[in-house]
Amino acid sequence: MLSEEYPAGLRVVLTSLYAADLPVPAQKLRTAVWETLSRFFVLDDLPEERLRLLRRSDDRDVDRLLTALKGLGAAQQTGESVALTSAGRQAVARLRGEPRPGDPVYQLRIQLADVDQPAVWRRVQVPAGIRLDDLHQVIQAAMGWQDCHLHAFSANGVDYGRRSSELDFVDETTAALDTVAKEGTHLDYTYDFGDSWDHRITVEHRMTAEAGRHYPACVDGAGACPPEDCGGPGGYEGLKRTLHDSDHPEHQDLLRWLGLESAADFDPAHFDLRETNQQLRTLGW
Repeated sequence: MLSEEYPAGLRVVLTSLYAADLPVPAQKLRTAVWETLSRFFVLDDLPEERLRLLRRSDDRDVDRLLTALKGLGAAQQTGESVALTSAGRQAVARLRGEPRPGDPVYQLRIQLADVDQPAVWRRVQVPAGIRLDDLHQVIQAAMGWQDCHLHAFSANGVDYGRRSSELDFVDETTAALDTVAKEGTHLDYTYDFGDSWDHRITVEHRMTAEAGRHYPACVDGAGACPPEDCGGPGGYEGLKRTLHDSDHPEHQDLLRWLGLESAADFDPAHFDLRETNQQLRTLGW
């Protein structure tokens, strides 16, 4: 399986190692590769013994890949755990298109419109020349969305989005951030055309990439991402009121829909900077 879907398997290994602050158990890497590659094949009708053989074969191939990375000086193994070397991290950063020290970087403030008490926003640093389709991935990861709806950017009266014969968007893969926005200006981003989650993206200032830092990076933020498909800003306000009122007739139904045991498990003010940056570092461009 790995030989047929090698780029995807390699990407899983490298992004898993790159996103981790500590060495990663080799078994965790084997499992991640299996879970990713098995989606490309129809395995439902295979006998259990055949599945076990495939899984063992896949695990052996992952081990061969790890041996190759160690031989190249890109990874090192201690016991059953694997980590990227300094040279390996630098190589993965280049593969991801991260800026080199001295390259231009934009600091952006991404604010979710029409949502307050609390407000939801993130401050992120990205390569100035990042393509808009990659910026879309950054916004999804930083805000906490699940990327299961359409989206579009708007800048200087031009709408950018996925190439489509039905939607009159300029192809976002052909536009870079520094060509549509400069320091002190802004652009807009809409996610989910039904719920209409509008985001104002302000280019706060231009800076240069620092050695030893990862980009994209989140440096500040506040507020939890609203649940997907909750009805936009108005629906989200209603959701918060219903959760706060245990006597509301829809209170229990809403808890079940959210998969929560109690309303105390939902904190609209929650924001975890470390978790956000881990999500950004798993982006496999």
